[in-house]
Amino acid sequence: MNRTAYLVDGFNLYHSLVDAQRDSHGVTAKWLDLTALCMRFLKTSAELRGEPATLVGIYYFSAMPTHRSADQQARHALYMRCLVGTGVHASLSQFKRHKEKETDVAMASKLFEVCYEDLADCAVLVTGDTDLSPAVRTCQRLFPTKTMIFALPYRRANDELRRLAPGSFKIRAKTYFANQFPDPLILPDGIVIAKPGSW
Repeated sequence: MNRTAYLVDGFNLYHSLVDAQRDSHGVTAKWLDLTALCMRFLKTSAELRGEPATLVGIYYFSAMPTHRSADQQARHALYMRCLVGTGVHASLSQFKRHKEKETDVAMASKLFEVCYEDLADCAVLVTGDTDLSPAVRTCQRLFPTKTMIFALPYRRANDELRRLAPGSFKIRAKTYFANQFPDPLILPDGIVIAKPGSW
């Protein structure tokens, strides 16, 4: 069995979505169905480990943008509700002095937990941030049977990360557009959530 878990840097991904939407002259990208996106890349994990891949968890790390407008905070909270409602495990850190805090540490800690607790065979880190490099190197050394790769968000390509984790790949903008939530989104509990008009 090839159990695959995704660890997602929420703000790194968000800024990538903003870039994709801008570059496409406004085609919707922010209403991203993260589960559908991750399922789309399971074949990469399968090819790397030579066996079919099964999705065992998506862990999304972000922070409430308390330095932004009330409307932006409300949209962020709404999107988080959509993610949690569709089975994503969400972890919120804090902003202090307009800088995101704790997210990298939270992701690194979860990566170690995934390896140590044998929760997955392959960990896909959705980020282009090199701050996670030390954690990946440590896990590669301590857990050599585990596979780690980076899914590099659009416009977040990073040669250092590709060298660190062979098999890493870029996410294209068109992949975002092809994996959007329906509008409205109906959650499993029957709650209906409409996409924000400004998205």
